[in-house]
Amino acid sequence: MIDKHLISDIKHISVSLFNKNFFSVYHGSISARIGLNTFVINSQDTILDEVTESSLVKLDCQKKDYRWSLANADAHIHELIYKSIPNAKYVSYTMPPYATAFSLKHGKVSPQDYYGKKVLGDIIVYDPKNIEDWIERAPYEINKFFQQNDTHLLLIRGFGVICYDRDITEMAKKLSILENSCRILALSANL
Repeated sequence: MIDKHLISDIKHISVSLFNKNFFSVYHGSISARIGLNTFVINSQDTILDEVTESSLVKLDCQKKDYRWSLANADAHIHELIYKSIPNAKYVSYTMPPYATAFSLKHGKVSPQDYYGKKVLGDIIVYDPKNIEDWIERAPYEINKFFQQNDTHLLLIRGFGVICYDRDITEMAKKLSILENSCRILALSANL
């Protein structure tokens, strides 16, 4: 049984991110560490504005059983982040439209708005290069990026954002600030 408060927190943030179009139907993932080697993640058929206990899959990093086949395809990305970053309590994969669009044409995001500058600073856009095998490489390259860079956000060109944090609200806040900064940059480009 999964803690009811944890389910409530995941549900609340998931609905907010879905309503902001950061998740789409069957696209995106959110997880929470529940033990040293265990975490819960949305199942592969979860619509992220309807998260319930039954839509979360409990996974054990040391035991690859049938539940891994039920979990979201991003489970291995989340697993490696939890294994290598002890402070990671929550992980998400989102595809905020302005940030993802901005990543197609730029190598970094340099926010010009107050909160973007103050909270985030410059954000590197990671180029996965060969899209054909990105899904196989993603868990390892994302983990390596977080090991080598002092950030909780990774904006990947044309793919979206991987984010982790100790606090689920802080994670959502950083995603929202990044999206707002990219939106402001896009809207001000033609002024």
